[in-house]
Amino acid sequence: MQIGNNSVVSIHYTLKDENGEVLDTSDGRDSLDYLHGAGQIVSGLENELDGRAKGDEFFVVIEPEHGYGSRDESLVHEVPRSEFDSPDEIKVGMQFRIGAEGGTVIMVVAGVGDETVTLDGNHPLAGVSLSFDVSVTGVRAATEDEIKGSRHVHGTGCGC
Repeated sequence: MQIGNNSVVSIHYTLKDENGEVLDTSDGRDSLDYLHGAGQIVSGLENELDGRAKGDEFFVVIEPEHGYGSRDESLVHEVPRSEFDSPDEIKVGMQFRIGAEGGTVIMVVAGVGDETVTLDGNHPLAGVSLSFDVSVTGVRAATEDEIKGSRHVHGTGCGC
């Protein structure tokens, strides 16, 4: 069976940044199972998987516009430290959920100064070219509930 919309796909992968540093891998873990066409993985990788089959192995570089997007400097904000409940406890790397138009946004503390805190709403991998080594370990047709109901893959470890 070839991968197409509404296929449940199982892959093993290693994700590296443009410097070759491993950012994530399924090595030593269960495969990543996802519903193809549901936007559950970055679009560039999903496009590269389209039409492939169980047993296929490949390497691909996904440019930022098909990964986590380009960096948007309008998502970086200087906020007075006094805006925080515990300003002396703020450290680089901390994350905050901020109410925004249309929902919430995760902001990461990118810098801490004497008077201000720099918050960054960009995904940590925005602007980064992503290199994937991928092995397709399974492909099957999704069930009706996976397609129209839950919109996630059912199976081992699902908890559903």
